[in-house]
Formats: sequence, C-alpha cells, structure tokens
Amino acid sequence: MQERQSFCLSAARMGETNPARNSKCFHFFLLGFIGSLLLQSASGRELVFVLLIYRHGDRSPIEVYPNSLHNESAWPQGFGQLTKIGMQQQYELGKYIKKRYSNFLSAEYKREEILIQSTESDRTIMSAQANLAGMYPPTGDQIWNPKILWQPIPVHVVPKERNPKLRYPILNCPRYLELLKETMKSSEFQAKIQPYKEFIKTIGLYSGYDPQDLTNLVNFKIWHVQDTLFCESIHNLTLPVWAAKEVRAKLAELTVLSLSSLFGIYKREEKARLQGGLLVKNILEKISRAAKGSEKRKMLVYSAHDTTLGALQMALNIYNEKLPPYAACQFFELYQEDNGEQTVEMYFRNHTMKDPYQQTLPGCSSACPLPKFADLVSPILVDDWANACGNIEKRKGKCSQENEQAL
Repeated sequence: MQERQSFCLSAARMGETNPARNSKCFHFFLLGFIGSLLLQSASGRELVFVLLIYRHGDRSPIEVYPNSLHNESAWPQGFGQLTKIGMQQQYELGKYIKKRYSNFLSAEYKREEILIQSTESDRTIMSAQANLAGMYPPTGDQIWNPKILWQPIPVHVVPKERNPKLRYPILNCPRYLELLKETMKSSEFQAKIQPYKEFIKTIGLYSGYDPQDLTNLVNFKIWHVQDTLFCESIHNLTLPVWAAKEVRAKLAELTVLSLSSLFGIYKREEKARLQGGLLVKNILEKISRAAKGSEKRKMLVYSAHDTTLGALQMALNIYNEKLPPYAACQFFELYQEDNGEQTVEMYFRNHTMKDPYQQTLPGCSSACPLPKFADLVSPILVDDWANACGNIEKRKGKCSQENEQAL
C-alpha cells in the first residue's frame, strides 16, 4: 500500500501523463478516500451499553414421559441439571462475548462494569458461572491460585416474584390462562395442529400419555416427549425403536408450535402485554437509563431459559419460528451516533460456530433510534400488570410456582 502511494506521488511530481497509470493512481486515491470516510464514520460511533439474555447450556430432561426407557437415575445429577456439554457451551459463549466486546469491557473483571442475574434454577446459575469463566479467566494480581485459572464472580439470583421477570410463562394471570384456552380453540391454531392429529395419536400410544393431553400443546406433554428423546440422543442413550429420526423431527416441529402457542399465533399482542412485554419493559428501562448516563454498568447479563427468549422475541415480533438452542444469546446494544442520535441494535446468536445475525424491530431500521424503539414497543407495555391479568387481588406481580415449566 505504501509503495503504491509513493509510486503515485512520484508520478504526480514528475508530471506523469500515462493514462493507464494515472487511472490506477486515481482509483487508489479514491479507495483510500472512501476508506478514510468509513473509518471516520465508524470511529464516530460509540457503544454505550449492552444487555444480554442467554439460554442455559445443555441439560438433562426436565421430566420423562411414562413409557421412557430411562428414568432419573440415568442422569448423574438428576433431572433438569446442567451437563458437562452445557458447561462447555456456556464457557465458549463467554469467550465469544469477551472477544466481541474486547474494546468495550476491561480485560480484567471489574464489578462496576458488569452485573449478572439468573433465575433460581441450578442450570441457569451454573451456566452463568461457566460463562463468566470463559469471559474472565484471572490474570495478573487476580490469580489467587496458579493451578486454578478461575476466579469467583457473583451471580445474583432473581426470585420469581421480583423484577426482572425472567421465567415464562407466568401462569398466575387469569386473563392469560383464558387466552391459552382461546388459542387452543382458535382457527389459527387448529389449522396448524390439524396435519399432526394422527401423528399425535400414535405418539400417545408409544409415550403412555393420553392423546388429548398431547393435543393441548400448552401443557408441555408433547414438549417433554421431544425433549427427553433429544437429551437422550445427545448423550448417546438408547432410544426406543419407534423414535426414528423423522419422528423426532416431527416432534421438534410440534415443540416449536407449542412455544408459539404460548406467546403467539392468536392475540400475540395481548399475550405480549401479559408475558414477554414485562421483560421488554425492563430492557427499555435499562437502556433508557444508560442513554441518560444514569446506568453505572456497561453490561447487564440475564441467564434464563428458552421460554424466556421465546416470550421476549414474540413480544417484539422478531421470533424466527425455531426453538432457541442451548446457549442461544439475545443481544441489545445501545450506540451513541456521531450525529448525537442514540440507537438500539438487536442481534441473536443461535449457532456456536457463527456470529449473531442482526434483527430488525418491525417498523424501524436495524439501527433503531431509541425514541422510535420506545414508541414501537409501547403497545405491549403495561403499568398495572395485575389489573391487566384480571387478578381480583393485586399481588404486586407475584408469579405462580406453576411457571416452573420454563425449559
């Protein structure tokens, strides 16, 4: 590059008149000028704040179906627990996060820069710990034992009744329960479930579940059949003869339909106000605080579940119709533009070997101005959740223990 630049400058000084050579020099200077403009544009843009929400890593089944070949004793730590595979997935995600934000976060862990919160599940707490091990291996004076390149970093557990709401669905909401019943009867849902009716009857015979229970997708029965087989296949446990690859593929399709029926398909916006909109409201509040300079931390991290990501993405109407995989991560980034504007960008990482893909809030650009972002999500935000739910006694947003089904 420098040689070509010197060559062009020398040619200019000598009054070079060769058209071909002059053309090359012109294109070189033009490319340099454009590159300079792009560099100035990029350098004039500043990342201000990041909020991440990820699903835990690989785990054992939540529960098994009645006719399962394996019971809880097949899993070293029992049901619903993070596995060594899951630990590695989160460790790798942590390394990726650190690399992505290497120019934003300090190289060493600093408590004033990052806060990590988790649901009460063992698997989400342990996922956060594994993730932080990837983000912040101790260096220098943070090394407390040369044989253990790990350091304890606090993970704050969020009780179900506290904000931010990280477990979904929240079932202590009468209106939401009505919406689920309406969804099962809706023409939209029936059109989607109809092609699977005979398949579901067959799965009922194999699994030991009543086919009627399997057809009601919001009770998680079909989900548990799919999930059990999925977990067993990952960990090389013997599968039943009937669980061929194509059968498991259909079960996966029904699991996606189950997730969609919880937060979408029918009256999505009203469901969002009662479910994922609570998390959207929290995220908007955190981003708005950061925009005003009153959020002291650079990054907030929530360790949660696939239903958390599903509720959030369907509330924002950006769901990709796929079950969020283990260690999937939703990114919210706040930027200060060089023109003084503040914008929000969203990304979703659903593959361990690929960078996150950018998401666009319907009605906005990929770099969405913060005021417009706030305006577009306003229809799914509620100030009085208990009243919107139709609860006779307001419980200050307290969640039922029933929402333990978060996967």
